[in-house]
Amino acid sequence: MTRIELTVNGEKRSGEVEPRLLLVHYLREVLGLRAANVGCDTTSCGACTVLLNGKSVKSCTVLAVQAAGQEVVTAEGLSADGQLHPVQAAFRQNHGLQCGFCTPGMVMATVGLLAENPHPTEQQVREGLEGNLCRCTGYHNIVAAVLAAADAEVSA
Repeated sequence: MTRIELTVNGEKRSGEVEPRLLLVHYLREVLGLRAANVGCDTTSCGACTVLLNGKSVKSCTVLAVQAAGQEVVTAEGLSADGQLHPVQAAFRQNHGLQCGFCTPGMVMATVGLLAENPHPTEQQVREGLEGNLCRCTGYHNIVAAVLAAADAEVSA
């Protein structure tokens, strides 16, 4: 067992973990945070996307011990004071989801994308979300949601 300390959604967390424990399983099974979904375990789908020090990463490819000393944000950590994050609100307003399984990963990938490129074109959005799959939609509303979130964050 290895002792780790990290910050998750603004809260300091620590504990003993198996060195081979994936970050997604640490978040879900140890901390009880269920937004990061286990979809493929092969980095193909992006359902497990979280922010690690502000960058979107697929948490099924990061060991919990690799996140030690770092800051992790999950979809649960985006809203503040009962208000949805602008990206969450844009997904809701633009119907950027259907079943919802991929939505937390899409939202987190979007937050990471907009941090790197606050004013993306439609093509840049499509390329930026390439690693996140949705089996329900045709991506039109997801792209519209990302562009709306970019507009909302610019006007905020």
